[in-house]
Amino acid sequence: MIELEGVPELIDPVMVAAFEGWNDAGDAASTAVAHLDREWKGEVFAALDAEDYYDFQVNRPTVWLDGGVRKITWPTTRLSVVRVGGEKPRDLVLVRGIEPSMRWRSFCNEILGFAHELGVELVVILGALLGDTPHTRPVPVSGVTSDADLARRMDLEETKYEGPTGIVGILQEACTHAGVPAVSLWAAVPHYVSQPPNPKATLALLNRLEDLIDVRIPLGELPEDARAWQVGVDQLAAEDSEVAEYVQTLEEARDTAELPEASGDAIAREFERYLRRRDGSGPGGSGGHATADGSDGPPSTSYLRDNPGGGRTKPPKPPKPGADDEDSSSEE
Repeated sequence: MIELEGVPELIDPVMVAAFEGWNDAGDAASTAVAHLDREWKGEVFAALDAEDYYDFQVNRPTVWLDGGVRKITWPTTRLSVVRVGGEKPRDLVLVRGIEPSMRWRSFCNEILGFAHELGVELVVILGALLGDTPHTRPVPVSGVTSDADLARRMDLEETKYEGPTGIVGILQEACTHAGVPAVSLWAAVPHYVSQPPNPKATLALLNRLEDLIDVRIPLGELPEDARAWQVGVDQLAAEDSEVAEYVQTLEEARDTAELPEASGDAIAREFERYLRRRDGSGPGGSGGHATADGSDGPPSTSYLRDNPGGGRTKPPKPPKPGADDEDSSSEE
């Protein structure tokens, strides 16, 4: 049985989880949970036993000095709790760690054990994948669930994905089988500039999370960091004519595919978010990454960087606008 000493009774708790590794392109998802933990001063109350789930030759421990004393930090997954104040306070249980190397079913069962003991009402798992999306446009964030009723109630997509999956997909299915409502939010990171950090994708995930669980999230310097990131990528892309042409092709495809969305629900969501921020209550990996088709994307390289062998890597041709891309923006 899980013992939770020192954890108070929680108010309408939601569990928000993210894991470094294959599910975390540009470190966008893990950085989002780290941001919540930092802004709301989360208190760690539990850590999973690293020996049970991690291969230390893949995720190595680190040695550091504390006042001249050598200490070791082991790769693991930690749980912390934060309270969101305001007229309707609620608690968030934050789960942040590394995708486990082994015993995934036991890992998910342990996470679900904490969720059960804490009375968690909803589990939201954040992920990021590499996609054919231009860095100059808003980051696409897809909300998916395996629960048809939940999809209808929360205006989400019912996932139809088939293929390789990561711990995000496994944990979501474990929640579904345990009767715990679960949602995955996936941000699409431009594959041609995939190295972390990607504050624009992190910001997009936090905005979608804010809409989903109806809380006001303090963003700190993230908006400014996102603008600076885009300016930097603009400058790098302008130095390479092939990349600039490729980005323009992606922009045209994106604008054509999403023209109806841009004039309707998206504008309404942005306006609602603006009103909430103005008047709202409350305080202000290894092995590549998941891609839209579930395959391993390129590791931490970028089309904007020189190849070891010299020259530039020419980006692949994007799909034609209107092509069948079902489930192209989410991976389980």
